[in-house]
Amino acid sequence: MSVLVHINNHEKKVAKGSSLFEVANSMGIQMPTSCVKQGKCKECLVEITEGMDCLSKLAPQELHLSGKSSISRISNFRLSCRAKIIKDSGVIKCHTMRRGNMRVETKSVNLPGMLFDQKPDPAVRREGEKILLDGIEIDRNAGPVYGIALDLGTTTIVLRLIDLESGKIIADSSFENPQRFGGSDVMSRIHFDTTNKGKLLQRTLVGYLMHAIEEFPVDPNNIYEMVVAGNSTMRDLFFRLNVYSIGQNPYRSITEIEMNEGKRLTTSLTARPNSLHLPINKKARIYGLPIISGHVGADAAACLLVSDIAHEEKLVAIMDIGTNTELILGNKNRILAASCPAGPAFEGGNISCGMPGLPGAIEKVKINPDGTVELKVIGDTIPEGICGSGLIDILSELLKHKNINPLGRFENNESAFTLFSDDDTHIYINENDINELAQAKGANAAGLYCIFDNYRIHFNDIDTFYLAGGFGRYLNIDSSKRIGLIPNIPDSKIMQIGNASIEGASIALLFKTKRAELEKLVKTITHCRLETHPSFFDYFVEGCQFNPINSFNEIQYG
Repeated sequence: MSVLVHINNHEKKVAKGSSLFEVANSMGIQMPTSCVKQGKCKECLVEITEGMDCLSKLAPQELHLSGKSSISRISNFRLSCRAKIIKDSGVIKCHTMRRGNMRVETKSVNLPGMLFDQKPDPAVRREGEKILLDGIEIDRNAGPVYGIALDLGTTTIVLRLIDLESGKIIADSSFENPQRFGGSDVMSRIHFDTTNKGKLLQRTLVGYLMHAIEEFPVDPNNIYEMVVAGNSTMRDLFFRLNVYSIGQNPYRSITEIEMNEGKRLTTSLTARPNSLHLPINKKARIYGLPIISGHVGADAAACLLVSDIAHEEKLVAIMDIGTNTELILGNKNRILAASCPAGPAFEGGNISCGMPGLPGAIEKVKINPDGTVELKVIGDTIPEGICGSGLIDILSELLKHKNINPLGRFENNESAFTLFSDDDTHIYINENDINELAQAKGANAAGLYCIFDNYRIHFNDIDTFYLAGGFGRYLNIDSSKRIGLIPNIPDSKIMQIGNASIEGASIALLFKTKRAELEKLVKTITHCRLETHPSFFDYFVEGCQFNPINSFNEIQYG
């Protein structure tokens, strides 16, 4: 008698009594751990998608995964070292938070703010063997001088190791944010962090960062600065700040509150590696980019550097689509910014067969006239799920072929649409999934309506629409327009620029003058709080329908 265990892309028949950690090891899958299977480090997380009843009950070390202190359903996570197989037969399917290589943008798009062809001017520099940070000696080292740019996404973490003397990207790494056990969105994680002691979210993330840094092909002692971008919640959690105020109206980081009270001059943050438990040079600096306001965080600030909006004559818009979508609109004369609580649906969260952009994810979908389905899968392997760009495509194709109506309801009494099916896998999308996607799209569309309304312009008035984010990089533009995710403007105005957050963090790491410029710029930006716009709810309801967003003749200026 045995249980069939699927972990990532591996499977094995296992007798009861083994832990999932031991099974993973026997498959050659390395589980993150710093405590050697004692349940203390909280790092060996797995997400159970099938067969939870085949596993032992939660151990005392797993009580933070019980879901009792969170506003979202999180009971599908376990520590693999504590979860033991207790049945003689059955199927268990699960995956780690590092189940493959995510697509990381290693090459910069040629935008006004891109400075990688210029000689770096970092805060850390060398004079002979002296290593100086802001002109003060912190070490003596004849070897290379490195820095790390870090993008803390709600769903995905990206690190980039950079040679500070040449500006060359040495290595990069990415993985699913292991803080997902505390909820899939920022409000859930704020609730979790507030109601649980011990900074568990920060500790778990740092454990993963430690392993990623140790895997880089350099001596970590030669890493002298880290620049961090991320939304307000992700950034502040990382720096071990109290995030309670970000979850309460008017939704402000404690750094913004203190700056408004005159207690600090900037919303940016600095810390030493020891205080955050990071394995880099002990004299190094961890610098968190400033936030703009509210949930418009340091990731949006990073986008400002990439677009070089502070020097732009033309009108530009930036839409960084994610769990928390950021919108920026303007030029050197006036800049507005807003944040849309879209949720994780377009990154695969809360979708029946959703997954991040990893090998096995369906990234492109086409329905032929005869009803057959053509798929493109990341890694050209057997499909395991659908990532964001695939979800946009399938919605567009279902709408195009009248399988669903603009309200997202299936025609012909169907309950779901199957994309792929074999003996082991059934990948589909149902009306509950479409409803999740509709609400995420509605939040994004409402944000677009509101910010353009506040600027008193129409979509066709802008010169360039930057579509940012790792998800936005791979979107099919026609599909996105058809369902109303992005404006229905000429393709010539739309530019997909990839992960602008990691690019902006890299610019700030390499050029201290741009960092100083950003510190001043964020204080001049007007934050549009969407919930205060009188037409927000109407825009949201309209945005939940799958119709193209046209040139905004609907907007009525007050």
